[in-house]
Amino acid sequence: MNQITNYLEQIDREDPAKRLALVRQFMADHPLEFFRELRAHRPVLVLPECTLVALYDDVIEMLNMPKVFTVALYVPKMANGYLMMHDDDALHYREKSIMQGFLNRDDLPKVREMVGHICTDLLEKASGRIDAVGGYCRLVPATIVQEYFGLIGMETKDLMEWSYWAQVDTFYNQPFDIATPEERKRITDSHNASAAKLGKYIEALILTRGLTLKLRALLEPLRKLWRKITGRNGQPFRDDIVTRMLKTSFPDEMAFDVKRVGVNAGGLLIGTIETTAQATVQAIQYLMERPPLLAEAQNAAAADDPATFDSIIWEALRFVPISPYMFRQTATEYTIAKGTGHATTIPARTNVLALTQSAMFDPKAFEDPESFRAGRNWYHYFTFGYGSHECLGKYVGMVMIPEMVRQIMSKAGLAAKAPIQYDGHMPKSYDLTWTA
Repeated sequence: MNQITNYLEQIDREDPAKRLALVRQFMADHPLEFFRELRAHRPVLVLPECTLVALYDDVIEMLNMPKVFTVALYVPKMANGYLMMHDDDALHYREKSIMQGFLNRDDLPKVREMVGHICTDLLEKASGRIDAVGGYCRLVPATIVQEYFGLIGMETKDLMEWSYWAQVDTFYNQPFDIATPEERKRITDSHNASAAKLGKYIEALILTRGLTLKLRALLEPLRKLWRKITGRNGQPFRDDIVTRMLKTSFPDEMAFDVKRVGVNAGGLLIGTIETTAQATVQAIQYLMERPPLLAEAQNAAAADDPATFDSIIWEALRFVPISPYMFRQTATEYTIAKGTGHATTIPARTNVLALTQSAMFDPKAFEDPESFRAGRNWYHYFTFGYGSHECLGKYVGMVMIPEMVRQIMSKAGLAAKAPIQYDGHMPKSYDLTWTA
């Protein structure tokens, strides 16, 4: 099962200009074996285009220093000063805190129930066959974006398209990604076009929702009189994250005005659909390809308490994460792993890949890391990132992803016609059938 191929020897023999392509091939085809060799023999691998960091302690060291290992590569890809573009500054700290308050963790049981209903409806309508990427794993979080986050009034397919191009351009169109100049331009142009449409939509959404709330407030005395006369409460106004933001007044010193509401509303869309879809579909396939584990998951899916099932999904995503790394760029020169035999000085403006999948197989953090063990220490996973840039919607994702998998695991006779088909890094299709 394990590949014994001397990856580092092959890299060292290769022309320096071609080493990145070879490394990317190893990461795609044999990540666990390649990372094992890196951890053992070269925990910091220096290439002309980027530096790779493989050990758990060193990855943690990196991600705990956002002013040194920055998200500068995000900046050209994002607009309007969204908080993800900022490293440990006032805006990032303030707006992430505000948004975490609006994404109230007390909502999670309601969100999980909402996800369950959406999944059940989609699967019932599918009548025993579905494209698990476009017809399920993207569609469920897109619906949550509408119903819970409040981005309504736009076709679901448009929301999915806008999210897709933002994700591809920001995370898979970087200097260390292998692509032709023509392909890079196509991705960037598609992202720019979709971003322009998203911007116009967000402006219209905030304007119309804001006016509706003001009109409702003006009419509230009449509504109270009507309730008193009739004894009926009437229809409550929708509760979603966009509405919560617009109903909340902040002092000027907080600098969270209506423009910042719009920026953060767009961020909710961009950060939800593609990440959730890829994690979900890859977890489904991982289970489907391992019959004993599939049976274990299906048994756990039938239990009233989802905790055991959820732990199976988090362990599956250790083996098939949406990406094997997080990327940063150094703002200053820094020596990683000081005092060790692999201490390495990284120059300023170096692109660095924190190999989070490798870190999740480091025996320092995971006992017997090659074995599948549900119920491991949650805090050692990197499923939702780490440090100040940990996913804003982490807790929503923690109920959405496993519930989506759980719902489809409940189908009798579940089978895949073929493996997941990819378009570059992104899942494109995955046909599933079951006994309707």
